[in-house]
Amino acid sequence: MNRKPVVAGSFYPGAKSSLEKDLRRLLNTDAAPRKALAVVAPHAGYVYSGKVAGATFASAMIPKRCIVLCPNHTGMGREASVWTGGGWEIPTGVVSVDEELARKLISKTPELADDSSAHLKEHSLEVELPFLLARQPEISIVAIALSHLSVGSCKKIGEAIAEVISEAGEEILIVASSDMNHYESQTKTLEKDRLAIDRVLSLDAEGLLSVCGENRISMCGAVPTAVAIIASKKLGANKASLVGHSTSGDVSGDYDSVVGYAGFLIEREGL
Repeated sequence: MNRKPVVAGSFYPGAKSSLEKDLRRLLNTDAAPRKALAVVAPHAGYVYSGKVAGATFASAMIPKRCIVLCPNHTGMGREASVWTGGGWEIPTGVVSVDEELARKLISKTPELADDSSAHLKEHSLEVELPFLLARQPEISIVAIALSHLSVGSCKKIGEAIAEVISEAGEEILIVASSDMNHYESQTKTLEKDRLAIDRVLSLDAEGLLSVCGENRISMCGAVPTAVAIIASKKLGANKASLVGHSTSGDVSGDYDSVVGYAGFLIEREGL
């Protein structure tokens, strides 16, 4: 079964030509793509977060296989839901699901379940796909939606991802989809975002989850980001860098209630 787009025409252009034009602009940076173990990119409407997302995806080499982790905003489905077959349709093409990789992941831990319902109306993974397909036309993905998981569950899933990637013997990129703090003032959002950003840059997954909880930081993809950090560290990650950081207020001019956006690369120096 192919998953139909649900936010084409709202979060990003629904017409192929318009979307391609936007992607060329957003991916047009001077950055030389680097090998990364994982990237973290925002998932709001392109008018707000597209600049940070584009710079992030342009900064990383995108291999043919990716594991994409997103938060579950809808509450549908299992706590850790994997879409295991078919493809994801977007205006610029169809992104195939890596069925072999999906099944292997599910076999590694009971934390992951074969469940498409969590993905049917979820926007946070879909908005990453046009960037990924533009950078790698032969891409296939494993799509995983994650709810509010314990640190223990995050570790089990992250370790399973690392094990499957190690066994594959080829480049597989981990992509975590997340916006930062939501609907507070520019000043407060920058303050809260900095706390979370520092934990990501320190590759501190447990610290990220703790600081978000203790400081009421509404980083919707904290769990996917934590899982990406755990998996990357198992694969030897020793460096994270901030590609970009902005807020919706930088576009709208409304600084009373903003959403933060940040993009990261997670690498192993010498890779």
